[in-house]
Amino acid sequence: MTFFLKIFSFVGLGLTLVPSFLVFQGFIEPGLSKTLMLVGTIIWFATAPQWLNKFQEEPKDE
Repeated sequence: MTFFLKIFSFVGLGLTLVPSFLVFQGFIEPGLSKTLMLVGTIIWFATAPQWLNKFQEEPKDE
């Protein structure tokens, strides 16, 4: 499950970063870039907290 969350969140991160370079090169229009970046941001923030900063609780010493 965590593996698929990581893949999906990195796809979202890619959708956040790549469109700006594509607009700069003239491959896509700015409107499409904004839409792709919004979708990527939503995907990233929905999936990344599920696996980022996970820690295993250590047994407490009493």
